[in-house]
Amino acid sequence: MRTPTPPPPPRAASAEPGQELAARVRDALRALPAHFHSRTNIEGLPATDLFSLNSLLASTIEAQVVEALNRMRTVWDPDDEWPLHRFERQAQTFPDVVLVAEGKEIAFGIELKGWYLLAKEGAPSFRYTASPAACAAHDLLVVVPWRLSNVLAGTPVLGAPGVWSAKHAAEYRNWWWRHGRRTWSDTSIAAPAGARAYGGREAVADRPRSDAGGNFGRLARTGLLTDWIRRQQRTEVAGIPARDCTEFFRRHAEWADPDELWERLRAGALAAAAESSTTRADEIADAIPRLMTVLSPDG
Repeated sequence: MRTPTPPPPPRAASAEPGQELAARVRDALRALPAHFHSRTNIEGLPATDLFSLNSLLASTIEAQVVEALNRMRTVWDPDDEWPLHRFERQAQTFPDVVLVAEGKEIAFGIELKGWYLLAKEGAPSFRYTASPAACAAHDLLVVVPWRLSNVLAGTPVLGAPGVWSAKHAAEYRNWWWRHGRRTWSDTSIAAPAGARAYGGREAVADRPRSDAGGNFGRLARTGLLTDWIRRQQRTEVAGIPARDCTEFFRRHAEWADPDELWERLRAGALAAAAESSTTRADEIADAIPRLMTVLSPDG
């Protein structure tokens, strides 16, 4: 039996209702890192506690992203067509950010996810389970990567957000669950009865018939986010690619002895040179002293 092809991204016509607003919101999201200013400041955090930052600060950063979008009104509403509307967070409701005015219908929705760039997994670990039927045509799924300004301390700094159609992301997730992975288990999915966009706290989540590992909704495993994740991993943190920082801190958490850590990392760089990429090995070897400096008390 031939495997169905994955659903293509939507191609919205400019004349569709809401399309122009959606395009301007996308522009605002692309400009978001330059307009984001956080009042949160982290000091004195041990390197071994870095991996817990996402759970500690994710909701705070998401709230500050919403504040930044409202400050960017001239980007997404340059002609003052939505004067009474503002972005607001909705607790425990999909989507968790909406553009709304009191007494009026929701104009736009964003499902917003924060991703700590140096998280141990090396990729966003959130679960996205919303049914395609619960997504309006122009709703967005937005993943905002962030880190601390001084690696181990400072204020949150944003990277380039990943932006996808919320409906397409849900459709792609379901395609991947049914057809894109190798499994002998039941791949069917139960959709919530009567799911609709902006239905408040009505049931909106698709549920797999079989999911012993609790992996349904992990978009980072579907391939949809892969290219964007790789670009984020190449961004530099204190002059070092984020992927190398993540690997270093992961190993630092495992090995308390700095000398052992140094030797193991150098051994890994030599192994990389022997197997494939001398250039990549040189990059890793050059990064080790800089990372040790970041961790040192006087660094």
